[in-house]
Amino acid sequence: MTATVTLQLPDPIYQRLVNTAIATGRSLEEVMLHALKVGSPPDWENAPDEFKADLAALDRLEDEALWKVATGRKTEEEMARHFELLERNKEHTLTPAEQVELVELRSQADLFMLRKAHAAALLRWRGHRVPHL
Repeated sequence: MTATVTLQLPDPIYQRLVNTAIATGRSLEEVMLHALKVGSPPDWENAPDEFKADLAALDRLEDEALWKVATGRKTEEEMARHFELLERNKEHTLTPAEQVELVELRSQADLFMLRKAHAAALLRWRGHRVPHL
């Protein structure tokens, strides 16, 4: 037996459900029923403001694209430069330009890790088995 319910949804919640339905190729009804069974998709509202738009954009990605984000890696060169600047920062030998570069690299690393974690959480919510990455 089923029941019909009319429900007023706030636009942000509705849009997230629509984005998920489009990205997964499922009907809006299927996505809504899934959300009722297991809870809503992972939320980005507690993320720092400067990262929210990037995390929100992940909702619209298809699973294949989310897997690429979730399993992505920084290049050896990116990691080496970041570690070099961190070490030199400990020694207080950074130039002003390198201090700015380190702040930017730190912000990029934070966004990179948040995107990976959020993509993995979205994949889990969509029903995929996601190993520890």
